[in-house]
Amino acid sequence: MQTIQLAKISNGQIEAVDNHQPFLDQLIKNAEQEELSNRINVAKGDMLNLEYESGSFDLIWSEGSIFIIGFEKGLREWKRLLTEDGYLVASELTWIKTEVPQEAKTYMNQEYPAIKTIKENLQIALDCGYRVVGFFVLPTQSWWDNYYNPIQEKLPALKAKHKDDKEALQGIDMTETEIEMFRKFSDYYGYVFYLLQAS
Repeated sequence: MQTIQLAKISNGQIEAVDNHQPFLDQLIKNAEQEELSNRINVAKGDMLNLEYESGSFDLIWSEGSIFIIGFEKGLREWKRLLTEDGYLVASELTWIKTEVPQEAKTYMNQEYPAIKTIKENLQIALDCGYRVVGFFVLPTQSWWDNYYNPIQEKLPALKAKHKDDKEALQGIDMTETEIEMFRKFSDYYGYVFYLLQAS
């Protein structure tokens, strides 16, 4: 979705990388429908090993994915791929408040122990050689509209389909717990977009 939007608001050539072929196939289809195929190159690849020449990109956009490599590691390793004064935009799960209920801390220590505060992530960006252009918290409603509500609609059917599959049911339980924790504690954590420029 974001690849199409980036193509629409820019005149740039886009290299879209993912390791899941069905996502890439969907992007190819969407790009054709939007008549953007000539500006979007789709590549199956691994963010842990991006085989591009140094200075290849004016902008790297990592939405909801830098956690796979790690926020600091991603900033350090991808910096070489940027042109001089190039930009990196990444969203990262972040503590929005510093005083956090213990239940939320305990949950996050299990699910994403690398989570940090906005201040800590901004310092990481500076230490990695970036200038902080800005940042913003993704609105809570975006989580519900684009992520959790569609998942919740599918859960009853998934439970019925996998009622005899203990492993699948455990995965569904984990998803329900995640949704409930976000319902209770979304004032304390969420995705923060960090807009950075190589310096």
